[in-house]
Amino acid sequence: MRRQIIMAVAALFVLICLTTSSFTVREYEQVVVTQFGKPVGNAITTPGIKFKIPFIQTANVFEKRFMEWVGDPNQLPTKDKKFIFVETYARWQITDPLQFFKRLTNERGAQSRLDDILDGETRNVVAKNNIEELVRSSNRKPELDSIGEVLGDSLAVVFVGRNKMQEMILKSANKQAIELGIKILDFRFKRINYVQEVQTQVYERMKSERFRIADKFRSEGQGEASKINGEKDRELKNIQSAAFKRAEEIKGKADATAAGIYASAYNQSSQSQSLYGFLKSMETLEKTFNDKTSVILSTNSEIYQYLKKSN
Repeated sequence: MRRQIIMAVAALFVLICLTTSSFTVREYEQVVVTQFGKPVGNAITTPGIKFKIPFIQTANVFEKRFMEWVGDPNQLPTKDKKFIFVETYARWQITDPLQFFKRLTNERGAQSRLDDILDGETRNVVAKNNIEELVRSSNRKPELDSIGEVLGDSLAVVFVGRNKMQEMILKSANKQAIELGIKILDFRFKRINYVQEVQTQVYERMKSERFRIADKFRSEGQGEASKINGEKDRELKNIQSAAFKRAEEIKGKADATAAGIYASAYNQSSQSQSLYGFLKSMETLEKTFNDKTSVILSTNSEIYQYLKKSN
């Protein structure tokens, strides 16, 4: 019975030793084996089942894939003394696991070290350039309005640009990161903004500039509308004048034709001429007087002669 217990304990011990002496390295992992806290041999970068001394050696697993670094928003001054908030991010990878373990121990230590390196390099590069270098990457032609004037403020010339600044930070940071067993693969400005005190002033200036441009367009539109209305009134008067002239010409021709008809009708005899004179006089009286009109007529008046004859 005692022998069976000893054999069972021995078998369990052997099983534990076998279990703790082997470990699996996956495709996206790399391992540094340490003995009493010190690295033993080279780093293991190939996948598969690996072995170590149980209870004495430890397998330290590190990522082989790309990892993300996100910087905290920092308030930085530019060369032209403008304070801005800058947010950055980067991608990095462990390229030398053994050196990485010796210098940084783990990924948390790497993130902390990257904070110091990238934030410091970002501050140095931003402080050496104006804000337009950080915002824009190239020069472009300014936007013109309908009359060829520049809309808004004229654009400053960019000599370095945002992309070049990112490359400068990446290159300078990698000179320090290579000693840590890591490589920074990419660096980008995530967000750039004015500090709160300056934002209000910038927004107000932008609004006033937009209002100025809107007023300019509005005045140009009103001027164009006045021009169109003036042309419309002139054309309308020309049309009315031509129509009035044409109407008068037609009326003149009609009156002449009517007079000719009257003349041919009433010139046939003396009686017809007298009748025509009488009718025209009555027509004149009808249009000239009413029941409230008082007139004084001379006895020599042509109208009075008809009254005289009637008496």
